[in-house]
Order: sequence, then C-alpha cells, then structure tokens
Amino acid sequence: MRYVKLLVLFTVLNFHVKAQSNLNSEPFSQESIAYVIKNVNVITMTKEKKVIENAMVVIQNNKIASINGAVPNNAKTINGKDKWLIPGLIDMHVHNLASSSPYVMYPTKGPLVNYDTQDLMTLYIANGVTTVFELSARPEHIGQRNEIKRGDVIGPRMALAALIDGKNANMTATNPSDGRQAVRIAKGEQYEFIKVYSNLNEETFKAIIDEAQQQKMKVVGHIPNVYEGKPAKDFFVPHFGLIAHAEELSKQTNDYSEEKAQEFARLAKENGTWLIPNLSNMESIIKQAKSLENIQNLPSFKYVHPLMQSKWITSNSYYGASKELIGYFQKQADFHKLIVKAFKENGVPMVTGTDAGISGIIWGFSLHEELKLLVEAGLTNEEALESATRLGAEWLEIEDKIGTVETGKFADIILLDDNPLENINNTRKISGVFVNGQWIDKDKIDIMLEGIEKWNNANTERYDWKELLNSLQN
Repeated sequence: MRYVKLLVLFTVLNFHVKAQSNLNSEPFSQESIAYVIKNVNVITMTKEKKVIENAMVVIQNNKIASINGAVPNNAKTINGKDKWLIPGLIDMHVHNLASSSPYVMYPTKGPLVNYDTQDLMTLYIANGVTTVFELSARPEHIGQRNEIKRGDVIGPRMALAALIDGKNANMTATNPSDGRQAVRIAKGEQYEFIKVYSNLNEETFKAIIDEAQQQKMKVVGHIPNVYEGKPAKDFFVPHFGLIAHAEELSKQTNDYSEEKAQEFARLAKENGTWLIPNLSNMESIIKQAKSLENIQNLPSFKYVHPLMQSKWITSNSYYGASKELIGYFQKQADFHKLIVKAFKENGVPMVTGTDAGISGIIWGFSLHEELKLLVEAGLTNEEALESATRLGAEWLEIEDKIGTVETGKFADIILLDDNPLENINNTRKISGVFVNGQWIDKDKIDIMLEGIEKWNNANTERYDWKELLNSLQN
C-alpha cells in the first residue's frame, strides 16, 4: 500500500521529456563504426560461466562481430589490457518520468513540466544499464523508446508493462470482464507485458492473468492486498510470472521466519514464478524515514531533476515515521534477505530491479547498490551478475539478443577497470560502455553528467513540487 499513493502521482502527474541541448557535446553519431577491444578479459555470463582471458572483441554493425576473430582494417582500437568486459546491465523494475496531461483544462493543452529525455537516459548509460523494464508504461514511454530507436537519444532498450489496478490507474478493472478487456487493450496499444497491482480483487486478478496467457503476454507485479491473511498458495496463480518486490511476500505474513521464506520459495518454484528482490528499495525507505539527509547526501542526488529533488525532500511520505514503523520496515528488510536465501536454495530465478524513480532510488546508480545488497544477502558475485544480465534477458525472452557476451548479440557491453567476480562493487568502475554498438568512454560519460549537474544547479529555483500541486488544484 505504501507505493499506491506514490504511483498514482506518477500516473496522474507525469511529465514531458524534451531536449534542452545542455550536454555541451556533439550529437551521437548513427554512423556504423567498427571497434576492436584488445587484450581484454571477457566475462561472458553464459550458462557455462566461461571467462575468456586476453581476448580480442570486434564490434561492428551494432553487434559483437567476433571474439578472437578477424579484425576489420578500419576498426578503432580500445585498449582492454587488465580490464574486464561484461554484458550490459538490466534493471527489471523502473519508473521513468514521462509526459502526460491528466487534467485537460482545454483542447491542445500540453504537459506542465518539460524534462530532457537524454538527461534521464544518461543516468542509465553512465552506469552501464543498457536495458530497463518499465513497470507502469504509458504511451509516452513508447515515444521515449522511439526517440532512442531513431538515435535522437542514446539510452537503454526499454521493455514496457502496462499497469492494471482496481482503482487510480490509467487502466482500471473492477471485475473480470473489464480485466480481460484491459489486457486486450494493452496488447493492441503495443505493450509487451502486463503488470498487476495491489487493489485488484481476486477474481479480476485471476482473469487478467488468464487473459494475458491467452494473449501470450507475461505477467509481472504485486500480490493484491485482498490476499493478505489467506494461504500463500492462493496467490501463486499459474502464469503469474514475476513478483515485483520481496515486499509483496513480506506483507502477506507476520511470520518473518526462515521457514516462511522457504514456503514462499517452494510455492514459487512449483508455480514457475520468478522474483525481483528489490532489496535497495526497503533499505532506502528506512534511511529516508530516519533522515532526509540520507537522500540529499547521495553522491548521485545532484543528477536528479530539480522538481524530483524538491518532491523527494518536501513531500517525502517516509520521513518522520515512528520508531515502531521504522522497526517494522527493518524486520521486513531482514526477512527479504531470508527470502533471497530461500529462493536461491530452491533454485528459483531472481532478477535485479530497483524501483528506480521512487524517492531516493536514482536511475542507473541504484542498480549497483542492489547488486551489493544481493551479495550481502547470500548470492555470489557471479549469481548477482547473472541476475542483472542473462536471467533478465531470459525472462524478457530476448536472450538471443542481449544478456551475454557472445558473437551475434547486440553490442550492449561494459568495460570495467577491475574484476566484478572478485568484488561486486567493481561494477561501478566503468571505463566505458557500448550501447547498441555505440562507444561512450569514461571521459564522455563525465562530460554528460557534468552537463546535467550544471543545468540542475542553474534551474533549482524554477521548480517547486508543492507549488506545482497547488497549481493543479486551482
């Protein structure tokens, strides 16, 4: 329930994304350039767990053309000596700012606030996040994806899930018939996945999942509140393919024991349901509840748009929570680690997602924190990397295109200064990123981030979250 109010705000009051030309750099080239990364150590992330040392990787026509194969005469050379190449990271739970005009006061009315699409997408690219799964997708997100596809913006691949809820959603369904119709509409509007949410009743929840299966659409999302207090087997409905948070399990019980975590894991295994643990979200909520300085002091806070900075500080729904509520949050966070352990022991796949866009969870940067927490919860460094690469691609059913470093895959790859198999925090040590075959080195990344920071600093006083809310009410 804590997320409902916030997601309603994102649904009702989301924002337009507009180029502002504040990157202080030339546009990205669409020209096909061949590259060769020499003497690099390749962590392929294939099922065979293959690591190729001192390799030569050729990138051409946006794909991995060869590993230790022939090098084109015109290829640009990247020195990979003592560096490590891994697949681009996948954040399986994000909420991107996007345009909408919910309160249409007159025909032709445009959005209230303008953002820069490139600024938002830069945060992903700077952190090696080359694919994201948008879990409250709207038409504006299709527009963002089109911008990236055209080359107007360099950004991650975007998979889109349309959200269906029992109230306060773009797609609302209060009975099975409406639920089935919402799924058909979502498919017709070119969303690839369905997200179920907290306010659905049991019959509508099951009907949405059944219709999605008929429409060949996978289902991700929340466990509806109506199941609280009921046996866990009831909400593990066939074709409910991915749980969006470990919190969806912890809110179903007051028994935060290892035995209960094992029960959830066994049922998930039997049902074929995967999990997004989303450990960083609850950890962030606890920190925000204690002090807003825990947000303001984040090194990446300066890259957040001023309006979101204002919202996270002046309208933070977690800050000021009682000691008892903070204690409850901590019990949930501890239980989530038991859930990760149980799912691992039962062989239930887990994929990495962060809820990026929720207060304190900063796009791109949050994924590295999530990897660290997954390792602390019991995953090996390699298992954490699998959850953010190959396994995410498998659930999205695009494993033939991304998720591993193999010949023929799209060139979504990260060059790291140190080995992440030895220390998961080494995923942060980015020397450069290939995004769909386009090379962006650390110097370029730094220039882009610096441009965002400067623009934010120069425009802070223009944006006030409470004033914007007041303008909607008047």
